[in-house]
Amino acid sequence: MSKLLLFAALGCVACRLLFGKWPWQLMQTKSTRSQALFRARKLLGVRENATREEVLSAHKQLLAMVHPDRGGTNEQVHEANAARDLLLNELPYPSGDQKQDP
Repeated sequence: MSKLLLFAALGCVACRLLFGKWPWQLMQTKSTRSQALFRARKLLGVRENATREEVLSAHKQLLAMVHPDRGGTNEQVHEANAARDLLLNELPYPSGDQKQDP
C-alpha cells in the first residue's frame, strides 16, 4: 500500500514538472464561454489576441467560402456570423470609443 502511495505522489510531482499543473488541475473543464471563444477563433482561423481588422478579414474570407451561392449553407453563414460577433464583443473598446453613461 505504501508503494502505491509513493508512486501516486511521484506521478503527481512528475505531472507538475512536465505540464506545470497538478493532475487534478488538468482534469478541470474550461468554462463554457472560454470553450465558445476557442471554437470561434478556430472557425475563423485567428489567434487569441487578434485585432478587430483581423477578425473582420477572417470572417469575410470564411463567408466567401460558405455562402449558399457557393455551395455552403445558411447554417454555416449563421455560425460564421456568431463567431465574428462573439470575438468582436470580447475586444476592448478603443480609448476614444468607450461607451459613456447618459
